[in-house]
Amino acid sequence: MRILCLDVGEKRIGVAKADSSTRIAVPVGFITVDGSEWQEIARLARLNNTNFFVLGLPRSNDGNETKQTEYVRNFAKNLVVKLPEAKIRFQDESLTSVMAEERLKSRKKRYEKGEIDAEAASIILQDFLEGVTQKEPIPSPHKEECDKKKSKNFIKIITLLAIAVILTLLIVGGILWIKDLRAKERAEYYAELESQMKAEVFNFTILPGENIFAIKKKLAEIGYTSEEIEAGFNAEYDYDFLKDRPLGASLEGYLYGETHEFYKNSTVQEILDVFLKEMGKIIAENNLEAKYAAKGLTLFQGITLASIVQKEASSPEQPTVAQVFLSRLNYGIPLGSDVTVSYALDVLDPNREIYTDNQAALKVDSCYNTRLHGGLPCGPISNPGLSALLAVANPSNTAYLYFLTGDDGLMYYSYTESEHIRNIYSHCQRLCDISL
Repeated sequence: MRILCLDVGEKRIGVAKADSSTRIAVPVGFITVDGSEWQEIARLARLNNTNFFVLGLPRSNDGNETKQTEYVRNFAKNLVVKLPEAKIRFQDESLTSVMAEERLKSRKKRYEKGEIDAEAASIILQDFLEGVTQKEPIPSPHKEECDKKKSKNFIKIITLLAIAVILTLLIVGGILWIKDLRAKERAEYYAELESQMKAEVFNFTILPGENIFAIKKKLAEIGYTSEEIEAGFNAEYDYDFLKDRPLGASLEGYLYGETHEFYKNSTVQEILDVFLKEMGKIIAENNLEAKYAAKGLTLFQGITLASIVQKEASSPEQPTVAQVFLSRLNYGIPLGSDVTVSYALDVLDPNREIYTDNQAALKVDSCYNTRLHGGLPCGPISNPGLSALLAVANPSNTAYLYFLTGDDGLMYYSYTESEHIRNIYSHCQRLCDISL
């Protein structure tokens, strides 16, 4: 059985999950509190086939309830209204965000506030799992022993009180030592837990500029069958930013490059869903749809152009390359991008058995061939990174119509075709002749 844990905050909700068979909590991500959180929680519940939730219940350092405690209890009441079948358990917690941030810092990895929330949720869930497996009822004293204590004479009672005072002093004197010991034990425990997690989870990375052919190959290399991979890529994903794609369009361009952790029994659909969700965050946080519209592009067209820019240039040059392509679109000049021709070959002739030389390749009859057809290709040719997405939204303030990458690795721009031809002869004798 899967268990979902929610670290409820007023701005974000950290999410973690665990399997009842492995009993290891893994951070999933976070949900923004903007009115859509109930729909997202319901989606996660369906995706993980569960209705069991653990909610972190904040308490002050002295164990008392706070305003945040009341906020979480009200959240739980609303959750039951939104998901009538939800089963909720509370797990007392305090300072989990501090612990989560320390763990992330120890990994020497750049992280966001949302990742702290997700890590905190995993700590809360792990504490819950330990409590379920280790907690034992405290035995009640026997009645006969109570009767014996009541029969003690006054002298023995005084003696016991004296012993109690001495023990209390010893406990107070050693409390700092005990706290230090527990901190060390907890550090050892989490080191062991992280070692166990490494055996149960794996990292999967999509790089900026990778296309779905490369991603499918990587999934196959870690053990997924072709049937499982195709099922994941052909599944239905309910995200608004996917809705303006042409009918039948693939997920190309929408799997945002990043590294994420997954359970070893995760499906391809669960894996792809995480990368799609990340793309949705990037689109929303950078207001890409509106910025592309200001350039006369739909979201799909903007992502398509960004996927070409990603393959054509390094990050510092991408705004100027985006300007060249946008100018050519405005003037009705074909983009003439070789990287789109290369993608057309990946679709039609991946092993380059038919189109064996560049002269033939440049004439490949494909809607991706921007040397043969005007306008944008029929879809993205890679999964663009943030710099390429922003380059299309904010191109440089230049007016070039041509560019090329020289044999020295530098970019050369020009305003006219004759200038461009001179740049080819002067700077691109080797690279301009590489096979597509």
